[in-house]
Amino acid sequence: MELASTFVDCYPLKWNLHPHPFPVFDSNEDRKTIVLASCFNFIISCRYKPEKKYKWEPLRDDLEFGNSAYPMVLVQIPMYNEKEVYQLSIGAACGLSWPSDRIIIQVLDDSTDPIIKNMVEMECQRWASKGVNIKYEIRKNRNGYKAGALKEGMKHSYVNLCDYVAIFDADFQPEPNFLWRTIPFLAHNPEVALVQARWKFVNADECLMTRMQEMSLDYHFLVEQEVGSSTYAFFGFNGTAGVWRISALNEAGGWKDRTTVEDMDLAVRAGLKGGKFVYLSDLKVKSELPSTFKAYRYQQHRWSCGPANLFKKMAMEIMRNKKVSMWKKLYVIYSFFFVRKIVAHVVTFVFYCVIMPATVLFPEVEVPKWGAVYIPSIITLLNAVGTPRSIHLLVFWILFENVMSMHRTKATLTGLLEAGRVNEWVVTEKLGDALKTKSGGKAARKSRIRIGERLHFLELLVGAYLFFCACYDLKYGKNHYFIYLFLQSMAFFVAGVGYVGTFVPNS
Repeated sequence: MELASTFVDCYPLKWNLHPHPFPVFDSNEDRKTIVLASCFNFIISCRYKPEKKYKWEPLRDDLEFGNSAYPMVLVQIPMYNEKEVYQLSIGAACGLSWPSDRIIIQVLDDSTDPIIKNMVEMECQRWASKGVNIKYEIRKNRNGYKAGALKEGMKHSYVNLCDYVAIFDADFQPEPNFLWRTIPFLAHNPEVALVQARWKFVNADECLMTRMQEMSLDYHFLVEQEVGSSTYAFFGFNGTAGVWRISALNEAGGWKDRTTVEDMDLAVRAGLKGGKFVYLSDLKVKSELPSTFKAYRYQQHRWSCGPANLFKKMAMEIMRNKKVSMWKKLYVIYSFFFVRKIVAHVVTFVFYCVIMPATVLFPEVEVPKWGAVYIPSIITLLNAVGTPRSIHLLVFWILFENVMSMHRTKATLTGLLEAGRVNEWVVTEKLGDALKTKSGGKAARKSRIRIGERLHFLELLVGAYLFFCACYDLKYGKNHYFIYLFLQSMAFFVAGVGYVGTFVPNS
């Protein structure tokens, strides 16, 4: 996803690199690619260790002060009708190893289903009966969605006793030692505002779509998060599996619901206040990938529309900021936002799914093969570094990413233009163990899903366009682009009939 970020971090305005499979290159891009690959390999080989840059030592018992020597930690779990995973997340949070009188578990339940709401409340009561300091909090409405829930949760009086807040989405399951690994960075380094852990996917092997998501996200963590932490001490908060210094969170203005990426919004504001972020690549928190195509499309819309909308709202605020260096401001505006959140989506779809196929219809327009095939292929191979076990899926990954680039482009333009779905928030569906239950036995295998419920006409339209261009190139062309065009058209057709991801039979 963010291959060019390493190089852009060093030269944020000099080269317009496109951090995505099949990027667009300048005439001298072959030499730049060599430098880019070298920079990338350097980062990989060095394996940045935050313990070398920031002070870290385990927190120890104090005979004089007892447990009061440990900072007070708030753990927030926002959820909304999370029937399949609420027990896993609450259980994992209550299992965190930390002095029992120095931790508060706060379940922020926005559920609208009264049955699920009652189940979550009963689960909280069950843990409370075991001596866990757990609070079950609800509100009258869902204003602001997740951001609104987190903001409301910070208003309770007992939060004033806390120094740090750890946030976990409903499908995240931290290991018991999570706080012992993260809190020392905050306790010993006053300038650190956020400590972010990496995600580990429990259902990566569920289907081909989840395997490809794993490839994209692993590379995102490896490059954007790790390089951002090691160079500018800035990266986008992932919204979960992280610990904030509450004073830094409040100084940045707290949670805002002006976009669908409240986590990125907070991170940018905290970064502009001078706060530093630490990314721990070796601390992994279990989570679940969306395994249905519908859920994945909603998630990608939110992840693409929100950053574009935030960029529009904050670009001038970032430039006027006087607390951070000019290089960091340029990095945030150009590399973090413009290249990764806008150019990456738009150029990929427009060039490889619209313009390049159209060139076969106009022989006088020539696209150099080194720029369209050879160098992008080499760079794409580097994406396998993040997930070596899936290197054999690279072709499928490229085709699928190009299909999704259409949705990301549409969402990006929606965010920039603040069109109809700009503030649409659909909670990503989690299946937990439901799929195993529903897919077991002969009855599930006999379940049928009507094709009309799975048709996606935009994908079918683009697939038809690519197929026509492929046939024309096969008949009249000389560049053999039809090989790619046939494959890409098939990918759009497969997505167009909804034959992607996991199918969950109706119970």
